Parts: sequence; C-alpha cells; structure tokens
Amino acid sequence: MFQIKSQINVNAPEFKNKQAEVREQVKNYHNILKSVIDRSSSDAVKKHRDRGKLLARERINLVLDPDTPFLELSPLAAYGMHDNQFPSAGIITGIGVISGHETVIVANDASVKGGTYIRETIKKHIRAQEIAIQNHLPCLYMVDSGGVFLPEQARVFPDKYDFGRFFYNQAKLSAMGLSQISIVMGSCTAGGAYVPAMSDETIIVRNQGTIFIGGPPLVKAATGEVVDAETLGGAEIHTSTSGVADHLAENDRHALQIARNIFRTMPVKSGFHFERINPEEPAYDPEELYGLVPLNLKIPVDAREIIARIVDGSRFHEFKAEYAPTLVTGFAHLMGYPVGILANNGVFFSETSLKGAHFIELCAFRKIPLIFLQNITGFIVGKEYEHKGIARDGAKLVHAVANVQVPKFTVIAGGSFGAGNYAMAGRAYEPNLLFMWPNAKISVMGGEQAAEVLITIREDKLNAMGKSLGDAERKKIYEETIRKYEEEGSAYHSTARLWDDGIIDPVDTRKILAMGIAMSLNREIPEPKFGIYRM
Repeated sequence: MFQIKSQINVNAPEFKNKQAEVREQVKNYHNILKSVIDRSSSDAVKKHRDRGKLLARERINLVLDPDTPFLELSPLAAYGMHDNQFPSAGIITGIGVISGHETVIVANDASVKGGTYIRETIKKHIRAQEIAIQNHLPCLYMVDSGGVFLPEQARVFPDKYDFGRFFYNQAKLSAMGLSQISIVMGSCTAGGAYVPAMSDETIIVRNQGTIFIGGPPLVKAATGEVVDAETLGGAEIHTSTSGVADHLAENDRHALQIARNIFRTMPVKSGFHFERINPEEPAYDPEELYGLVPLNLKIPVDAREIIARIVDGSRFHEFKAEYAPTLVTGFAHLMGYPVGILANNGVFFSETSLKGAHFIELCAFRKIPLIFLQNITGFIVGKEYEHKGIARDGAKLVHAVANVQVPKFTVIAGGSFGAGNYAMAGRAYEPNLLFMWPNAKISVMGGEQAAEVLITIREDKLNAMGKSLGDAERKKIYEETIRKYEEEGSAYHSTARLWDDGIIDPVDTRKILAMGIAMSLNREIPEPKFGIYRM
C-alpha cells in the first residue's frame, strides 16, 4: 500500500490556532466527563461506601483481567437531563476482558437514586445487550438496583423497548448459547429479579444482596404479612432454599473473584479469523487531528488527512480515487486488522452512491470490516439531479449499508445531516459501534437550511392570504431556528439520549476502533446477501 502524503502545513498559524481551539473543546469534554464520573464527595457515594460496598466502576476494574482496557459506553447518558440527577443514567456499561473472554458488562450504580431505572437507563441497558447479541459476547450483570424509578413508570414500563425488553434479550442471548452471569450486590426487586433468575449462574453477596418479586412493603400491602428483606429474599435463602442463586459471596471482592472463576470455566468460542499483521503507528502524529477537526462545516477537510492519522503506517490503498471524489474509499490496516474505509469528502452525488455501494460489496465478499468516517451535509439537491435519478442511486448505497454482513463502525467526525446520516451507517443502520467527536453535529439538516425552509413556508402561507412576512418576524424565525438546531444538533444532546455510543477524544479514535473490531470477531461473518437494486 502507498503511504498517504500529507498536504497540511502543521506549522501554519491557522492550523495551530485551530488545533488550540479544538484542544479547548476536548479539554471541556474531559472536564464534563470527570464531573460525571468522579462523584466521591457526594452524600450518596459516602453512604454507599459506609455500607462496605464498592462503587460500580471499582467493581468493573476488579473483575477485568489486569492491564486490559475497558471500553465504557455512553458515560454521558442523561447528561443535561433530569436536572443532572442521573449521572451516566445510573448504570455503567461497556466491553472488557474477563478471564480471557471479551464480555459485555452491565453494572447498576446504586449511588444514583438507588440504581433505579429512568428511560435513558433502560435504553443504555438494552443497547449493551444488543451489542452482546450482534457480536456474540457473554454478559456479566452486576445487579444493585431498586428497579423502575416510580415517578417515571409510565415512560419506562409497557412499551416494546421498555423494562421488559431486558428479559426478552436475556432469553434470546441464552438461546444463542451466550453465557450470562449475574452478581447480586444489592437490591434486585420486582421485574429486576428476573435478571439473576434468567442468568446461567448467579452469585449473591451475604447480608447485602436481596432478590424478590415483591419487597417487604409490597408484601405487607398485598397480604398483610410482615417480613424483613433478608428473611424474604436474602443471600442464604436463595443459595440454600430457593435455588435462585448458585454462589454465596462474603463481600464484593469475593463475589468478583467467583465471577472470574466462572468465566475461566467457559470454553473459548470460535469466531471469525483472518490474518492480522503487526500493528504500526501512523506516520503522522495523531494529535494533528485536532488541527483537522471539521469545525466550520462549510470549509472542506480532506478525508485522507484524517485517515493518515488513524491507520497503520498511514498507508491506504484507495479505490476509485479519480471517480466520485466526494467519497474517499479504500483499504488499510488498523492496529493490524484489515479494514475498508468510507470517508466523506463533500456532498453525495449519484456517482458517489454507486462508488460507495460497489466498495461495500467488495468488503462484503472479502469479509473485511468497514469504517465510516462521517462528515456529510447530505445529498445534492436540484432538478438536474432528481431527473438523473439520485434517489434511485442513493437507494443502492442505503441497500448496501443496511444489508452488508461485515462488522461496521461509524465515527461522526464533523456533520451528519439528513439522508447522508443513513448512507454513512447512522444509528438506524446498526453499526456495531457509533461514536462522535466533541465538535460533531447531527440533524435532519443544517440550522441555516432549516431556517430558510421555515421562512419560505411561512412566506408562502402569508402570501396566499394576501399578507407578507415582516423583517422582524423573519429575523425571529431565523434566530430561533439556528439556536434550536445548534442545541439539539450538538454531540452532547445526542450522547445524552444515546443516539450514539459515546463522545470520544479524536486522538483515541484509532484505539477505540481497534477494540471494537476485536470485539466484533467473536461472531462468524456470514456470506454476502443483498436485496434488489433498482437499476
């Protein structure tokens, strides 16, 4: 493969200024992340520790193999929502290695409203299970939860992807032969009692863990029976009498060691294997990505410059380099893994879509994972392009993205607007993982375009009534729309609502993608199968 020759002068004042500006954005992101994760001074955390319990992230660190990374997902879930009373949505999820097995971990944070579930908590829990299903990974549940946050019950209980979906997913995971282990480290109440009951093996901590369909207050209200929590559903009851739990632990650390022992007994499942070459650092400093981040979406950034600071040796075998140049496609290695890359280099035309669909088919038949680097304003519009069938050609790319069976990973590095989001493996197209850079924007269209559309609609309506739109009202519509789209299109708005799997530091992109690829290879890659392409 040929090494990409950078055309950027990294010593130019404009590059240095942009690099400094982005560093401030990244610093702000890390400060926000720290404020969410480090809550050691809060009263709830102190009470949790006073009970002799470890915090959720401490539990995760102890159960992982030494010196192995943990890819935490959506740590800013619910950020800026619910008066910030649910940091990380009260649950920690991610992928780590336990006794040699890449594993999805779901850990309730009882220091956040007793580990109870709001809408974002449920969405995060379900997303973790979806990742386990898609990538054929075992699951470890660290249960320490009071169940549904009762004031939110109407928003979290009855629908298809509400609380009950946990147990549906557990049944599906079990039928797929994927191991699920539970550690009950605190409350496990009401419907949540099915988490350990539906697991392959369950550990419960003495004088700390409890499991019951109905807790003491509900039992008293329903039957008049007075019973304490330990007698009703404590650790000794469930390991010696009910059989709901299988292993009795003396404390958190003991429970985590039992879990590691269980994972050690699991057979190593065969996944997909291909030749991995020796990893090689990029030829250019990844910190230079800060000077390449697309801040002003009207100013193009050559996608090859970004690719050069992510892939091994900055080497890239470009496909159709001279054709449809607004989409860069080609092959590279990332931490030794072969990858196919699609990176936006401008707006989508019909030719762009055909090029992208062709390249995806190549990767499907060669069984090479795909990386989508999004910075897309959308598809070109206008009479000429509609007459040439841009919708038909765009549909070919959407078909290919939807049906390709290889692992796919999406990074929104700049803008992600309209149908461009779909064509570049947005959330609806089930990429194995999707991340955003702190500067990223995601909306149905740009704020300026939305404002002009709304102004035009308002003008047409008034003109039909024989009236006209005044300058003051025009300005009001424009400014309100820009403000709304800026707020709702930000990476923080997106990640709070779990439209992605987290915001990441651009410099970490290479490492995080490699972890995702390693995770995805626990599943066999099926043979290609596509639908009907309208010609």
